[in-house]
Amino acid sequence: MARIITFGEIMMRLNPAGYLRFVQAEGFDATYAGGEANVAVSLANYGMDAAYVTKVPKHEIGQCAVNALRKYGVDTRYMVRGGDRLGIYFVEKGASQRASKVIYDRAHSAISQATAADFDWDAIFEGADWFHWTGITPALGGELPAICLEACKAAKAKGVKISCDLNYRKKLWTTAEANKVMSELMPYVDVCIANEEDAKDVFGIEATGTDINAGKLNHEGYISVAQQIIDRFGCEKVAITLRSSISANDNDWAAMLYTEGKAYFSPSYRIHIVDRVGGGDSFGGGLIYATLSGKAPQDAINFAVAASCLKHTIEYDFNLMSVAEVESLAAGNATGRVQR
Repeated sequence: MARIITFGEIMMRLNPAGYLRFVQAEGFDATYAGGEANVAVSLANYGMDAAYVTKVPKHEIGQCAVNALRKYGVDTRYMVRGGDRLGIYFVEKGASQRASKVIYDRAHSAISQATAADFDWDAIFEGADWFHWTGITPALGGELPAICLEACKAAKAKGVKISCDLNYRKKLWTTAEANKVMSELMPYVDVCIANEEDAKDVFGIEATGTDINAGKLNHEGYISVAQQIIDRFGCEKVAITLRSSISANDNDWAAMLYTEGKAYFSPSYRIHIVDRVGGGDSFGGGLIYATLSGKAPQDAINFAVAASCLKHTIEYDFNLMSVAEVESLAAGNATGRVQR
């Protein structure tokens, strides 16, 4: 069984019921999630040995975050305890032409105050096959850029494959800050995951002939983006998710995997969205699973996109789909008929 290590911040998610706006809410549903935690849950659901590394407060709310991952079989032994608070994010689900909204309350969270001494990477990567992190983690500041670099060096020393989802967040750092830090980390990355905007925002690499606001995507432009990332950083593979937004509820969803000079495009799905938060993480989890399972590039990108398509139908961040359910959709069973 493949062993995957993921590293990042887990937070409490608070959202009004249904499609209520923040100002209408008289209560909030509480769940726990974060980019790399979401990937770990996906992989655990697929039957893989997934461990999550982070730092959470040593009190009951921190324990709630630990329990949320344990529930789905994620290895939590490397979740360090300390710090004063768990980060929070508020989610208001959009509808029709009203966009979804996310408000963060994560300043001074436990993970942002982590130090290099908190993590014994040699021990963490013992027996590991894969390491996954996102651009959100170094963006949290403090010692985290240096900690990410130390983790990548330790993973490489043990022959562990590394994937990174660029996940640029303008509320966390500027494009200049992201470029400086990520340019130092990316040479360690074997598989780079991005969306239509990440490569442009972080590295100034832009797909030509594309207008994401108008839903116009140019395949040749994304092939060029992938090749430029490989040329600059030496990645083995680049995966780019392709989202055409019709409304807050309805999107067209596809992706490209580029490796060894060839592009593989998935089928495109018209999805009616229940909850899109965590959609990119479910894609990453699907791609890691498919790659470690030995799937050919076309089958790997088809699996990852099908997994993410299904996540958009599930409330909250975690993708709670089985391998069989994902493979059924990837094989063309997209009718949504009742299973009896």
